[in-house]
Amino acid sequence: MLPLLAGMAQIWGTMAAQRGQVHPGDPLTRVPLDPLGFLLLSLGPLALSARRAHPVLTLWSIVALTAFYVYRGYSYGPVFLSPIIAIFNAVQLGHRRAAYLAGGAVWLFFVAYTTWLLPHREGWFHHASVGAIILVVLTVAEVVRARRDQRAERERVSEEESRRQASEERLSMAQELHDVLGHSISLIHVQASTALHLIDDHPEQARTALATIKQASKDVLTEMRSLLGVLRDDAPRAPTADLSQLDELIERSGPDVTKRVTGTPRPLPPGVERAAYRIVQESLTNVTKHAPGAPATVTLAYGHDRLTVLVEDGGATAPGALAGEGGGNGIPGMRERATALGGTLTAGPHGQGFRVEAVLPIPPAAETDPSEDTE
Repeated sequence: MLPLLAGMAQIWGTMAAQRGQVHPGDPLTRVPLDPLGFLLLSLGPLALSARRAHPVLTLWSIVALTAFYVYRGYSYGPVFLSPIIAIFNAVQLGHRRAAYLAGGAVWLFFVAYTTWLLPHREGWFHHASVGAIILVVLTVAEVVRARRDQRAERERVSEEESRRQASEERLSMAQELHDVLGHSISLIHVQASTALHLIDDHPEQARTALATIKQASKDVLTEMRSLLGVLRDDAPRAPTADLSQLDELIERSGPDVTKRVTGTPRPLPPGVERAAYRIVQESLTNVTKHAPGAPATVTLAYGHDRLTVLVEDGGATAPGALAGEGGGNGIPGMRERATALGGTLTAGPHGQGFRVEAVLPIPPAAETDPSEDTE
């Protein structure tokens, strides 16, 4: 619609403008519109139809048509609307050099026309005014283009941030699934091996192992549903594992695992609670894999500004059912969780067994925590 609107504005506006510029008998009069004048007023807006496909050609064509219109002596007025739109369009599409050259050419034409081709010569005030108008058009075009580029850059940064957050969420989901499946499947594997070993000579103990398998498989299905539920649009965007579920985890891990708490427990940020829970879970998974039957102690030490998570076992009493499967990514994954929160994690042999210790920063307590032990 832009060429049509520009053409209507130029033709009707010029017809109105020439009433004050055409004075028969006056040597300074402008020429009234004739068929050629109407054609020139129409060709400029018509050329705007190609402004996107051929912005530079459109610009110079309109500049030439406008200069010829002025040279013929027709009335001033809305005829300059087309070159203004063409210059603005060229800047917006990145052809700034052509726009500035065209603006300079228009200014030079008016300087030459009003100095040597008119009966009444114009002075430098007129030339400066024409130049100022051209500079205003170019400046407005540059400002609009700069704001558009800034908006596009903000949108690009926002999209990149959204992709980064989505990637981090996928990584978090993969890590959560690794921990859940690794712990539960390892426990099921060990208990199944125990049941197969005891089913002939000690069927009651085998029954206990099978009951443990049943409960572990139920728990892992429940937790997987919870984890996969966050993929729904109306679900929370963060996994829900926290220290309130630690007693259930320890109970599932067997009678040889005990918990010890020092300091005064208090609510912690969800990320810290989730990391602490997963570190304990992965550590107990490693005990199940490599030291089945070994006594293990889980210690949570609440300090003024840190939470220390300590998991120790007393060493293997039998060959691990999954010991031949290699180390996997358990310890690197735990270390990544701790590091992401600004904490540290160390893991290595300790006496006859193995020890994992994580130190996680937490908000300072309101007052000094009294020391107490809870078994």
